Amino acid sequence: AIDTMPLVKLFARNSLTKAVPLPRLQEKLCGIWGTKPSTTKLMLFRCEDWTDESFQEDVYVDIRAYGKAERTREFVLDGMKDVQKAFAEEDLIANVRLETYEGERYFHVPPSSENSS
Repeated sequence: AIDTMPLVKLFARNSLTKAVPLPRLQEKLCGIWGTKPSTTKLMLFRCEDWTDESFQEDVYVDIRAYGKAERTREFVLDGMKDVQKAFAEEDLIANVRLETYEGERYFHVPPSSENSS
């Protein structure tokens, strides 16, 4: 089976002073999507700014996930609302975007084990 690791990129302005607790957020996201921490990559990017789309978000959440049959439109939209709630519980306003992909269109070349020291 292809390793279908969900990838969650969080973008926050450099000026955001609120904490973004990655371990707690990862735990909540795994609960929402039924994934494991070892296969749910969560990355935080700090950036200067972004164009104002009239959303006063603290964090822009960009999720890429495998398009499984059980991940229906309703399931995904409900999950996205739960993601927003999970961030709200950490006092963060999240703007959530999710894109699914097909397994045949997923490619990944991790570093080989001989590269690790």
